[in-house]
Amino acid sequence: MKTSDVPEGRRRQWRADRALRPAMRSPGRPDPSRVVQRQFWRLIATGVTTVEASLAVGVSWPVGARWFRHGGGMPPISLAEPTGRYLAFEEREEIAILRAMNKGVREIARALGRDPGTISRELRRNAATRSGKQEYRATVAQWKAQQAAKRPKTAKLAGNDRLREYVQDRLAGSVRRPDNTIVPGPRTPAWKGLNKPHRQDRRWATAWSPEQISHRLHADFPDDESMRISHEAI
Repeated sequence: MKTSDVPEGRRRQWRADRALRPAMRSPGRPDPSRVVQRQFWRLIATGVTTVEASLAVGVSWPVGARWFRHGGGMPPISLAEPTGRYLAFEEREEIAILRAMNKGVREIARALGRDPGTISRELRRNAATRSGKQEYRATVAQWKAQQAAKRPKTAKLAGNDRLREYVQDRLAGSVRRPDNTIVPGPRTPAWKGLNKPHRQDRRWATAWSPEQISHRLHADFPDDESMRISHEAI
């Protein structure tokens, strides 16, 4: 069925749904679901290698290695199981199967124990549309739902001026005592002209390391939880 053959009322609803969210790039091959990623990171927490964890959850080891590298060895998503408020990937697979069997919205809702309005919105908003018509595929629907669920989050250093100045001063090695003497950062090798690639790097001899800054915040601001940041973020 071509888009031109779709009743105007339905096409108007499609346009309204697209207006609720920004345009999405083509996913190509959608990423594995959050369920798979949580399983991967739980295995990593047990001490297995990225190769072993990747094979166990059914993704290629380069994908697992990329997840590990981009996350800095730490899971970028919560490992807690999501509540039943949102549709899970397994439910989307069930919707796709029942939809392929020409089941109606209310029949699908009864089978999944969901409200018919939830199923109706899911079929409208998260269906694949590249062919010019709406076809529901679980992987594409899961990708669209994950993209729509993302929220822009202000970086901690960008939103806290006092914390940013504290970190910047120590990274620049410009922290001074009341008598104007410099408060040195971590010990560094003596400058010999050979162990540094660039002359301008000499200034880092008085800089603090990210680990030192992160740990020092607890001592300088023991009761201020807003003055906390990890060395990875720095």
